[in-house]
Formats: sequence, C-alpha cells, structure tokens
Amino acid sequence: MRKAVFPGSFDPITIGHFDIVERAVNLFDKIVIAIGTNANKKYMFDLEQRKKFAKAAFSQFKNVEVIAYEGLTVDLCKLENARFILRGLRNPADFEFEKAIAHTNRKLAEIETVFLLTSSGKSYISSSIVRDVIRNGGDYTLFVPEAVRV
Repeated sequence: MRKAVFPGSFDPITIGHFDIVERAVNLFDKIVIAIGTNANKKYMFDLEQRKKFAKAAFSQFKNVEVIAYEGLTVDLCKLENARFILRGLRNPADFEFEKAIAHTNRKLAEIETVFLLTSSGKSYISSSIVRDVIRNGGDYTLFVPEAVRV
C-alpha cells in the first residue's frame, strides 16, 4: 500500500494545502493528514478546531484520514506504516527548508519525501498570511476551503 503522511500545523488549512491533497489522492492509496502539536507554538485555532476543519475540508476523499500527533514525523510514519511524507512547495525558499528536513528524515528512517508544487495562483498563500488577514478583519475566505469559513 502506498501510504503518505502529510504533516503540518494546518493553522488553518488553506486552499494551498487542499490543492496538494486533491492532487495527491490519486498518487497514494491513503493519505494521513497529520496535525502536529508543538508546545512552543501559539496557535490561532486549537487542536480540536484544526482537526474539525481538516476532517470537513477533506471529507470528500475516502482515502484521506485526519489525526493529531506529537514528536517526530518519521516516528509517526513508522507507526502508520507509511513509506512517504507528502510536502507542498510554494517557492525556492520552501524547497531549501524542506530539502534539509527530507534528508534528515531519510537518514533517520527509510522514508521518502514526495514534493508537489502548489498550483499556479496559490503559491503566495500560507497559514501565517491567512492568520494575519483574520486578525486584521480581512476577507480570509478567499484563501481557505469552505470548511474553514467560520
């Protein structure tokens, strides 16, 4: 079974995240959206809300599961019997950052990272930008799946 873990904080899920998963569902038998928790990070949405957003956003895909996790992503991959980590790339800076993580993960475990480029017109969208728009009362609905439009 080709199983991939798509890790992230997803605070909140964006149309960029959705784009990556929508295109990856045909590449993998199963995709696990793995919402990470980091005690040092201050989230706009709590873990339960992020899980709720993700489950609703990806409910149309029968081979997508949403879970929460702590610790190393490679340890989660071992636990889930996933051989792949799925990551989206928006720009060259993302690639350089993700490349270092992918090399580290491959050294720690026999895990391959699969990179997908975000679709044209979505590469500027990030969760941090969406959070800033929300904080300042802007129309964030342009950047998130319908499930996140609260």
